[in-house]
Amino acid sequence: MTAIYPDLADAPAPVWEADDEVFVCLRVIDETPDVRTFVLRLLEAPRSFRYRPGQFVTLALDLDGERVMRCYTLSSSPTRPGTLAITVKRVPGGRVSNWLHDHLRPGGRVSVTGPAGQFCFPAGPVAVPARGQLYLSAGSGITPLMSMSRAWADLGLDADVQFIHAARTPQDVVFADELALMARQLPRWRASVVCEGRGSTPGYGGLLGRLSLPMLRAQAPDLLEREVWCCGPAPFMAAVRAMLIEAGFDMSRYHEESFSFEAPAAAPTEPAPAPVEAGTPEPAPRFTVTLKRGERFECGPDETLLEAARRAGLRWPFSCSSGVCGTCRTRRVSGEVQMSQGGGLRPREVAQGWMLPCCSRPLGDLELDR
Repeated sequence: MTAIYPDLADAPAPVWEADDEVFVCLRVIDETPDVRTFVLRLLEAPRSFRYRPGQFVTLALDLDGERVMRCYTLSSSPTRPGTLAITVKRVPGGRVSNWLHDHLRPGGRVSVTGPAGQFCFPAGPVAVPARGQLYLSAGSGITPLMSMSRAWADLGLDADVQFIHAARTPQDVVFADELALMARQLPRWRASVVCEGRGSTPGYGGLLGRLSLPMLRAQAPDLLEREVWCCGPAPFMAAVRAMLIEAGFDMSRYHEESFSFEAPAAAPTEPAPAPVEAGTPEPAPRFTVTLKRGERFECGPDETLLEAARRAGLRWPFSCSSGVCGTCRTRRVSGEVQMSQGGGLRPREVAQGWMLPCCSRPLGDLELDR
């Protein structure tokens, strides 16, 4: 008898190894007027996706003849390993977010690398948390916290979570129905929404205004005993940090995540050489970096490879420029670097010779497979 659902009847699919591969879009879900969820699956043979709730992937798109990279947190949960989902807010003037909203439809294809990132709870195998969690999000910053919440729900764990989400109006609340459903189904998982205005919902009876410390204390009276996870626009996270510090919160239990990659970072400028006086130390050495395609440039020990490459006029893909996203990863052929990454590479990738130019400084001449 032929199986109606062969993927379910066959042996478990092999695991995706986080390579740069082509994905096909299965569904596009309108979450709010300017937020959409894109459900993705590998174009070739199905594989299971393993990642930690809260991690992100990097999309690579060819736009107007240029390879453009952007990072998006996974809103899906690793407890549902057959597909990945990203939830994207349309950013005014945003090159990638607007392209995704305007052009990516079921059947469309994108290149994906990942997962990566350290904004993940728990750090090891999923287990009942040692203490309560406080999730604070605004706008599309809800995505990693929704990934965590979906994992708790799927695993049937009694997670003590207070989830507070901020939005402009009730119409702008991402995953509004699912937040309400989880609050009904999970015994110690509670959700609150605070909106700046009622918008087109005059009968809205929820919290109004901007998140404040009195409001935070009212919704989470035991906030000083919780672990805080925060994601949203930079001003929102800055305000949250100020509230917590004022409240006397132990900031070693505070975690935050934010991506603002729609606008490229300004290209570094080469400082003017300082005058050399008699008896002063010799200037720092300059090392030669050779690329596989024959290009060369110089890099000092006090600057990153990405800074030196951009100063030399080379266009390298990057997003965060701080060692988190892994977009710029490059394999070393020869030579050594000093790298201070933020989780963009796995230990096995480092052992294989991969490095991140955005947070790597040369210790001598280098040859790169780029």
